[in-house]
Amino acid sequence: MKNFHKKIVLGFTLTLLVIPEIFSLPVANAVLGVGDVTFVDVAAVSDPVTLGFYEAETGLSADQLAAQAKILLKEFASTLGDILVDKLIAHANDNDEAEIAKQRDRVAALKSKLKDVNDMRAKHLLTIADNLVKRSVWLIGGDGWAYDIGYGGLDHVLAAGRDVNVLVLDTEVYSNTGGQASKATPRGAVAKFAAAGRKTPKKDLAMMAVIYGNVYVAQIAMGANMPQTLKAMLEAESYPGSSIIIAYSHCIAHEYNLRLGLNQQKLAVESGAWPLFRYDPRREAEKLNPFVLDSKAPSIPMQDYMYNEGRFKSLVGHYPDAATALLKEAQADADRRWALYEYLAKREF
Repeated sequence: MKNFHKKIVLGFTLTLLVIPEIFSLPVANAVLGVGDVTFVDVAAVSDPVTLGFYEAETGLSADQLAAQAKILLKEFASTLGDILVDKLIAHANDNDEAEIAKQRDRVAALKSKLKDVNDMRAKHLLTIADNLVKRSVWLIGGDGWAYDIGYGGLDHVLAAGRDVNVLVLDTEVYSNTGGQASKATPRGAVAKFAAAGRKTPKKDLAMMAVIYGNVYVAQIAMGANMPQTLKAMLEAESYPGSSIIIAYSHCIAHEYNLRLGLNQQKLAVESGAWPLFRYDPRREAEKLNPFVLDSKAPSIPMQDYMYNEGRFKSLVGHYPDAATALLKEAQADADRRWALYEYLAKREF
C-alpha cells in the first residue's frame, strides 16, 4: 500500500498545517475529501448526536453506497460483462495498493460503459461507482472535543467497531476558544478556569480506548519519534475496525517559543509526561502482547520539561507553594502512569 499510505501521511501533515482554517468552516463544510481519504472536522460537529450523524454520513454511508453499487452491478451484468462485475464486487474491500490501483481501473472501465446507457439506474450507478474503491475515513479534532464536549460522540464511534480512524490533536487546552482548561489539561498547568494551576491529573483517554480491547490505539509525538508516528498512522489506517491516535500538539497557549516545539515534544516523552505506545488488537492472534511501549523509561525529571513552558512556570511566581506541591504531584502522576504502561507492555501472551 505504498502510494496509498503516502496519501494518508500527507493528509495528516496537510491537516496539521490547515487545521485553523478547517476549524473555521461551517458544519455543512465539515467533511473534506482528498483522493481516497475522507477527513471530518469534528470541531465543527461538537455534540454527540451530530457527531454520530457525521460518522454515519461519512464512514457508514460509504458502506451503504458500496452495497447499492453492488446490487446495481448485478442488474447490469449482461451489459457490463460478468467478468468485470464479478471483479468489481470481489475487490471492493481490498486494502493492498496494487489491488486498489486495479480496482480504480475497473471503476474507470465501468464508468466508460455506463455513460451511454440510457437508464436512470445506470446513471445512479455512475454517481456512486467510486464507492467500489476502498476509502479511508478520518475524524480529526482537538482535545476539547475528544476529552470533553464531544466525548460521548467519540465513544459512540469507537464502540461501533466500524472502520473509522480518529486523530486527536491534543494541545491539553481549549486552544480554539481562548485557552480554557479541559480534561486533557495536566496537573499544575495554568489555564482559564485553572488560574492557580490545575489540581487534578489529566484524563487518560488512550487507556479508556484500550479497555475496549478491539480498538487500535496509539499515542504519538512527532518531535520525539517520527518513525513511531508514521508506523502508528499506517497501522491505524490498515486496522479493520475503529482506531484512535492521540498526537501531542504544541500550542501557543503553552507560552514558549514554538520554534522549539519539536524539542519540547521530545522532553515531554523523556520526562514521562507523554509516553509513546501502540495498542494493536491484531497482535493477540499471533500470541503477542497487543500493548507495545515505544518510549524508554523516563530519563529526566518532570521539572525539566514543565518549566520550559509559561503555563507551568508562571505558577512559581504567583503561587510558589502551590507550584512546589503540584510539581511533586505531577511527578507522581508521571511515575504512576509509566508503571502502569510498563506493566501492560511486559505481560506475557
